Amino acid sequence: MQIRVAVGVIKNPQGQVLIALRDDARHQGGLWEFSGGKIESHETTEQALTRELKEELGIEVLSATPLITIKHSYPDRVVQLKVFLVEQFAGEARSAEGQRIEWVNVQDLKHYDFPAANLPIITATQLPPHYGILDDSEPSLLAANLQTLLANGLKLIQARLKNLSAEASHAFIQQAYPLCQQHGALLLINSAVEQAEHLADGLHLTSRDLMAMQQRPAHSQWLAASCHNREQLQHAEQIGVDFVVLAPVLATQTHPDTVPLGWQQFAELVSQCNLPVYALGGQTLADLSSAQQAGGQGIAAIRAFL
Repeated sequence: MQIRVAVGVIKNPQGQVLIALRDDARHQGGLWEFSGGKIESHETTEQALTRELKEELGIEVLSATPLITIKHSYPDRVVQLKVFLVEQFAGEARSAEGQRIEWVNVQDLKHYDFPAANLPIITATQLPPHYGILDDSEPSLLAANLQTLLANGLKLIQARLKNLSAEASHAFIQQAYPLCQQHGALLLINSAVEQAEHLADGLHLTSRDLMAMQQRPAHSQWLAASCHNREQLQHAEQIGVDFVVLAPVLATQTHPDTVPLGWQQFAELVSQCNLPVYALGGQTLADLSSAQQAGGQGIAAIRAFL
């Protein structure tokens, strides 16, 4: 039996999210959760979300953006969680059903016990919709391009340094990482850089390095990976990668002979994995909505953010 559930990650203007404590008598009782409830047969997902948040919290959903879809098998049931980010709502949230509720800083969610199915939701909640890729095809522009990404508000950046020597890569990262920290941005280093594991906030695996890895590295902060097919997505989920990029979704200048996935195939692949997935390849800022409607976390790009 599969239970379909609409879930809202409700975020206030201060950037805090609302969580609720499940009653001990319920399935997964005593654990924290994001508010929501079952989707009735006659409802759309959005209708169920609006109804549940009105019933549970007394708020009116004004706008909701798809965040992630999770399918999880417990010993006694299978649940599909259709999760939305709710940043625009009317009313003051209050517990209408007696549940304990708390507004929590996103970075503090890891200190609360959630059902296993909620863990990818926590990751998706921490991630922004844009993933900037800092490419070293023109090394002389690296520093300026990083400044531009940060000035444009990017909070998640990958340093894809495949052309520089290891020594030059490390020297650049030593300058770039403090700058990213000053701007509150996460910096991940592409695994093409030798001994890059602990140079910044995490590691972004090439698809080759992903498939060669049998388990998540110990003590890794953030771990991302590049994927191109279902096998790679499944392996990324199996070893505990935090998020992935899936490419190429659209035609690209860098790989003109590669057949793009297109949005339909992107959506099909995303629906089969419980990870936040960024669309990569031919993306512009205008593609963000398409990526989110297809189940993606957002878009990843080199040029779009410059």
